[in-house]
Amino acid sequence: MSGRDPDRRRSLLDAADRVILREGPEASMAAIAREAGITKPILYRHFGDKSGLYQALADRHVRTVIGRLRPGFTEPGAGLRGRARATVAAYLDLISANRNLYRFLFHRASGEDTRIRSHMSSLVRSLGEELGAVLAAEQAVADPVRAQVLGHAFVGMVQSTGDWWLDHPEVDRAEVEQGLVDAIVAAVSPRNGRASRAAGRC
Repeated sequence: MSGRDPDRRRSLLDAADRVILREGPEASMAAIAREAGITKPILYRHFGDKSGLYQALADRHVRTVIGRLRPGFTEPGAGLRGRARATVAAYLDLISANRNLYRFLFHRASGEDTRIRSHMSSLVRSLGEELGAVLAAEQAVADPVRAQVLGHAFVGMVQSTGDWWLDHPEVDRAEVEQGLVDAIVAAVSPRNGRASRAAGRC
């Protein structure tokens, strides 16, 4: 069997998705292989090793998340608050609907393998860079360096808060969303920026 057969790889990733969705982030590689009707060595052969399987799953799902978030913060004419709300809502929708996959990738896989942790960090960092570029290009933030700082800060804040929210289902989703949107809008506010620079000179 060829490890380069894209249809076969896709079917194996589908099997991995089913097991992770069913069994949660502790899903075993043996269970994934059984679901696919093969042995673990054959499963790894298609991806090089376990790290390769993790990376393929990360590319499949994290890139999908990024693709779903992009329209929210690039939509013209929606206003800062509307775009922040659309982006935050899309992210919370995705992680709550796919919490087992989210936890598998961001906790299990990243915790087990330094290569996949670095790969996941790179994917998340690229989203922060893109958001910072949007803030600068639209002059929502005049200083391009500050735009990058805020882009990365917003991505990290939303990811970390979403992670916390999944562990606290008793917290109202609307309250989480509103808090994140308020923080983003306050940080980008020109008045807030002037106040922060003035405080720094004191």
